[in-house]
Amino acid sequence: MPEDFPRPLPVADESSRPFWEGAMEGKLMLMRCTECGHWRLPSRQHCDSCLSDQFTWEQASGRGTVRTFGVMHQKYHPGWAAIAPYNVTIVELEEGPRLPTNVVGAPNSDIRVGMPVIVEFERHEDIALPKFRPA
Repeated sequence: MPEDFPRPLPVADESSRPFWEGAMEGKLMLMRCTECGHWRLPSRQHCDSCLSDQFTWEQASGRGTVRTFGVMHQKYHPGWAAIAPYNVTIVELEEGPRLPTNVVGAPNSDIRVGMPVIVEFERHEDIALPKFRPA
């Protein structure tokens, strides 16, 4: 597999655009229900808690904990071949939602469930990906 094969990157759609625009500014933006205050991710039309369709986009703290993770050794896609083994991690944000991501800045062998983490952004040409490093 070629070492320089590009990794696929997300493409913002209308409902996720504020999330990705915030990421480009170094902000972790989440939807928050204006009726009950419940945070939600991914973006969707109605609140899971009260079913209201009223919301705002607000900056989250960027803090969370590792809920679960796995280390990928297989090279399922050539875009990840050069960085394998890599981790796929679910971070439970301080605000409640869970975000699939990667832990960076630490060896995979140091990642632990319950580990406190903080967001940082991996910038690409026109998108920034939220990644988390040990807090």
